[in-house]
Amino acid sequence: MNATTTTRTMMTTRTTMMNATNARVVMTKRCAGARTTRANARVVARAQPKEAPVLPYRIGHGFDLHRLESTAEFPELKLIIGGIEIPHDRGCVAHSDGDVLMHCVVDAITGALGLPDIGQLFPDTDPKWKGQTSDVFVVEAVRLMELEGYSIGNLDVTLIAQRPKISPHKDKIRANVARVLGVHESVVNVKAKTHEKVDSLGENRSIACHTVIMLYKN
Repeated sequence: MNATTTTRTMMTTRTTMMNATNARVVMTKRCAGARTTRANARVVARAQPKEAPVLPYRIGHGFDLHRLESTAEFPELKLIIGGIEIPHDRGCVAHSDGDVLMHCVVDAITGALGLPDIGQLFPDTDPKWKGQTSDVFVVEAVRLMELEGYSIGNLDVTLIAQRPKISPHKDKIRANVARVLGVHESVVNVKAKTHEKVDSLGENRSIACHTVIMLYKN
C-alpha cells in the first residue's frame, strides 16, 4: 500500500467516525427533545385538574402586629387580647378594637379555606368597623368556614410581647377564644413569648401574634 492509498484510507476512516459522532449527537438531541415534550405534557396535565379537590383537612396560618402607644398620651386606647382587656400602660392603635389575637384567628381560618383575608373582608377604610369588637370578625369567619363544610380541629396561638406578662391572663383568653369559636377549650392553646428586648416588640412599642389552625371536613 503506497502513501497515497494510506492517506485516503485514514481520511475515509476519520470521516466515518465524524459522521457517526454527529449522528449520535442528533439522536441525543432528539431524545432529549422528546423527553422534554413528554415532561411538559405531564406538567400541563397536572396544572389543569378537572375540579377542585375535596380536602379532608386544611391548615391555616395567621399573623398580625399592632403598634402600641402610651395610654397616658392616648387614654382612649386599650390592650385587648382574645377579647380580654389586659391592664397595661400602652394600648393598641387600630381601626377596630386592635385585638391582635382575634385578627390572627380570622386570617388563619380564611387562609385555610383560600378565602380573602381580614383586611379584605373588613377594610379599615369602612367606618362601619371603627372601634368594632373583633369577636364579630371571628364569628363571620366561622360562618364562612361552616358554609364550606369544615369544623375546627385545633388552634395554636403564639403571642409575642415584651410587656405585660400574658401568663396571668392565659386561662381567661383561652376560655373566651374557645367560646367565640364555639369549640371546647381543649382544642385551643395559647402561648406567650417575649422578644428579648429586640426591635419594636422587645421595646414594648408593638405586640404580635401567630396562629395556626387545623380544619377538618364534616
